[in-house]
Amino acid sequence: MPDIIFEDNHLIAAVKRSGQTVQPEPNKPLSLEEEVKSYIKQSSNKPGDVFLGVIHRIDMPVSGLVLFAKTSKALTRMNEIFQKREVEKYYIVKVHNKPAHHKEIITHWLRRDEKKNITKAFDEEVTHSTKAQLEYELLETSGRFSVLKIRLLTGRKHQIRAQLAYIGCSIEGDMKYGAPSPMKDQSISLHSYSLKFVHPVKKDELELIAPSKIKLN
Repeated sequence: MPDIIFEDNHLIAAVKRSGQTVQPEPNKPLSLEEEVKSYIKQSSNKPGDVFLGVIHRIDMPVSGLVLFAKTSKALTRMNEIFQKREVEKYYIVKVHNKPAHHKEIITHWLRRDEKKNITKAFDEEVTHSTKAQLEYELLETSGRFSVLKIRLLTGRKHQIRAQLAYIGCSIEGDMKYGAPSPMKDQSISLHSYSLKFVHPVKKDELELIAPSKIKLN
């Protein structure tokens, strides 16, 4: 049974577990999309196929909030809202070291290496790169680790992981981006915490929150 954060006739938001994919993939455990479809089918007693539109995704080792559309109308409108960057996206992350400032917007140019499934960050524009920005805020720090709140200003693949690694703050457990060791469950300490946006049909402001379990100790 998925952990449902919000549901109405148009949208449904659920919490993805670390190690779970958003959409079905070969040789992977049951995806969040499949779990949510099954939940809707049972709760609504629908005899046929269930429509569920994937609006956005988060990486497999990342946990947290994922939003789906229950109708094609809601999917089209939410896609437009995301494309126009009219969604405030927040993450909680535990990183090695302490960033240079308490609060800062950092800007890099990111270039994907699809063969290695890795994103590289640069200070200046390079060939085949795209501009990426995020704002971090230091929530707490102790010893070798810090906990940050991230406001994602652009949506690039592996953006948070690549940008934080570039400034010397690799995410705990994220060996792909420089963490010294894995976590026991192979997860990384990055959690999709909150989404803020105007409802595509009702037009009221929504703030959806998936509480984070990330702590310093």
